[in-house]
Amino acid sequence: MIKKASKIRKNKKADLNIILLNYNAQFWLKKTLTSLKKFYLNKTKYQVEVTVVDNDSTDGSPVMVAKEFRWAKLIKSGGNIGFSAGNNLALKQSTARYTMLLNSDTEFHHGSNLDILIDYLDENPQVGIITPRVELPNGSLDQASHRGEPTPWAALTYFSGLAKIFPKSSLFGRYHLTFKNLNEIHEIDCCSGAAMIFPTKFMLEKVGLLDERFFMYAEDLDWCHRFREAGKKIIYHPGVQLTHHKYKSGIKSSSSRFSKKIHNMFYDTMLLYYDKWYAAKYPKFFRTLLRYFLFIKKGGL
Repeated sequence: MIKKASKIRKNKKADLNIILLNYNAQFWLKKTLTSLKKFYLNKTKYQVEVTVVDNDSTDGSPVMVAKEFRWAKLIKSGGNIGFSAGNNLALKQSTARYTMLLNSDTEFHHGSNLDILIDYLDENPQVGIITPRVELPNGSLDQASHRGEPTPWAALTYFSGLAKIFPKSSLFGRYHLTFKNLNEIHEIDCCSGAAMIFPTKFMLEKVGLLDERFFMYAEDLDWCHRFREAGKKIIYHPGVQLTHHKYKSGIKSSSSRFSKKIHNMFYDTMLLYYDKWYAAKYPKFFRTLLRYFLFIKKGGL
């Protein structure tokens, strides 16, 4: 009987597939996988798979994963193809009920029980994406994981400083939804690709893969927008916490020339997002103003 039960579990579709994208972040990837194993995989009641996608790292990351974390599936992309395209390689292969995108510079601890999030998704089929409370090392919230839709108004109040002056205002605090109670489960507009869980089948059939026009930055905002367009809710759940060390990707430690390119990309994706979701709703001169503003933010003047 024991052998039969073991065989059934082996052939059962996984409940969760955790996807980590890595690029020259061996130290942090090892920290993530070690803490994931210790604080979650060893305790979960669910069947969980882990997939590491490596974007052609040169720091020995693939060898480390293959040698020290043989329980993780390793996919080599063959090049630094970006966040969206790299994750899409694994998303296309995911057959688990739920899939999670997880950054390679996150860390699990005693409060990181993802089973709580899976239970919530099982009980609330109207939810398309759920995110835990993603914290910075100092314990404060990583605001990128708790976002409002970046409408022109929300962006204006944020970059003008009004959101900082009036954080509890629902009128001025929409960019990071700072007026909401962070100790309660609630709906948000967008969360970060650093840690998000979603139903795999719904994503593949109704939403689609990450938009590869976004090399990095804003692909998670775009995805959340598409989930909402498909009728699903985005939920923030503070009952589960993860630490995000942030900006530890190998891209961030690349040459100054490439770092400048990444800096510019941060602002370029804002225009790409605007063109995709808002250009048809606003006069053309508004886009000209936006381009000029982003040019200044990139250091053009």
